[in-house]
Amino acid sequence: MPEPPDGPRPHHVYVLAFDGVRLLDVAAPLEVFATAARYTGGGYTVRVCTPDGQDVRTSTGLRIAADLPADDVGAADTLVVPGHAELVTFAERPELVELVARLAGGAGRVTAVCTGAFALAAAGLLRGRRATTHWEHAAKLARLHPDTTVTSDAIYVQDGPVLTSAGVTAGIDVCLALVEQDHGPDAARRVARDLVVFLQRPGGQSQFSAASRTPATSHPVLRPLLDAIAADPAADHRLATLAGRAAVSPRHLTRLFSRQLGTSPAAYVESLRLEAARMLLESGASVTDAALRSGLGSDETLRRAFARHLGTTPSAYAARFRTTRVGT
Repeated sequence: MPEPPDGPRPHHVYVLAFDGVRLLDVAAPLEVFATAARYTGGGYTVRVCTPDGQDVRTSTGLRIAADLPADDVGAADTLVVPGHAELVTFAERPELVELVARLAGGAGRVTAVCTGAFALAAAGLLRGRRATTHWEHAAKLARLHPDTTVTSDAIYVQDGPVLTSAGVTAGIDVCLALVEQDHGPDAARRVARDLVVFLQRPGGQSQFSAASRTPATSHPVLRPLLDAIAADPAADHRLATLAGRAAVSPRHLTRLFSRQLGTSPAAYVESLRLEAARMLLESGASVTDAALRSGLGSDETLRRAFARHLGTTPSAYAARFRTTRVGT
């Protein structure tokens, strides 16, 4: 593509699409860079490539038209690799992994959205690097690719020219970060305002997943305890109390929690109390009331728990997540 006569050439972004790709994983980067192109005087060209140049069907059933086949992609300034609705696809389609590796070899930087990180890892692009992915699959990414340091709670991670991001809408966050790197914070801020999103989202992925990340279990000792904790998080759930209720030793109960849930009794109780506090704040409770009624006890304990697990404060969380009503 010839350079514009009155300025530097645009930054070429290619988004790889394939059958079963998550629609928002593709649409979010397209929207960010296309919007940025308007605010930067054509600073980006954004094109969709597919393995064979044919249209693809997304996870929603909507078809996406291809601008060109992947083999026709020249030097890409940025390659975006979205995720697939079915994670197993990357393991079953080595030709897709090979395609990612080939395209990445000619790209200045590579960005994965959501489970696209698995394609990058399979292609060897995350070896020795830090990365993230959707919180639900972070443990699997770390298990399958021990040569990658997986950060499970980050919205996005950049390690050199390789960027990975959390689930779906985090594609907006990581692409805004790229716009800021290319054109400065003012341009990124204009794009964020246009899309009505945070320029920098507060906190990490935990604020959206909470106790739902805990694996389910039907263990006869644990299941009644878990139900009781969920029913009344503010009750007495100290280790000795829980062990007495289950008629097992504290040491044995700790082993069961570790083996069945991958956590400790105290950490599990805190996660449920934190979830209860979040729900109370969302319903309009004060920080003090949420701390007391959730079982966390004091404002300071609640603030520490929010900082440790969510990367934000109770008051900031309440302000951003309490309601969707405009003007509230």
